[in-house]
Amino acid sequence: MKEHEEKYYEASNGELNKSLVREIKLARNIQMKLLNGEQPEIENGSVSGVSIPARLIGGDYYDFYPLTNGKLRIVIGDVMGKGIPAAMLMILTRGAFRSAAESTQGPGETVTAMNNAMYDDLRKLGSFVTLFCADWDPEERKLTFANAGHNSPLIVNANKDIREFPKVKGVMLGGLPNQEYPEETITMTEGDIAFFYTDGIVEAQNCNGEMYRIERLMDVLADSSSCEVTEVEDIVVNSIEAFVNGVPQRDDITMVLLKIEADNTSIASYNSPIMNS
Repeated sequence: MKEHEEKYYEASNGELNKSLVREIKLARNIQMKLLNGEQPEIENGSVSGVSIPARLIGGDYYDFYPLTNGKLRIVIGDVMGKGIPAAMLMILTRGAFRSAAESTQGPGETVTAMNNAMYDDLRKLGSFVTLFCADWDPEERKLTFANAGHNSPLIVNANKDIREFPKVKGVMLGGLPNQEYPEETITMTEGDIAFFYTDGIVEAQNCNGEMYRIERLMDVLADSSSCEVTEVEDIVVNSIEAFVNGVPQRDDITMVLLKIEADNTSIASYNSPIMNS
């Protein structure tokens, strides 16, 4: 390549890189705004969510959708992959959830509708999404849920007893066509915390290659069960940061907490600062 051609190529490549950085930052801002949506109000509880991408933008997703019957629909999902491709599929997932939530009766129907809407696109892209969807009924204090291949949430009570949600089977979105997703229901009492999460938490690694693991997460949740939901978020994030001790984050970290309370409270959609990768 001639000298003047090399200079032109370097200049063009530099401008392209600057443009790409600007667009990635814009995409990150859009994603953070979508994750920090409106804050609906519910009775007898508080709920909060946080998502920390492994890169500037990520593929994890959570959302809150108030229903006309007074219930709150909660969803958390994990798109296969990282970075821009995963973020694009995260937006597709969000659109499918919002559309399905308006026209379906329960979390099982919602996940079924999402799989029907997304299956062809996910198969073409060779991707999939794990998803957990739940309806919180503040009047009955019941949580009804369906699972599409996602981690079972944890529930911790005021006595610091902690366990996984009852297992409910379901294939990940994009796994198989024409799937129906069964539902299960649990009753929650004052002081209970439901903890929804993606596997970036339990699979976080330190410099020795040791994983954070669910047992450590359970201990942290039990010790912080008397705290407010946003305080529990901070405690979990700080625990992960202390454990990895500066090792770059490999996967997106996302959690949603629902705590049952005696008085009316409002939902706070909260995002912590991005960890440096």
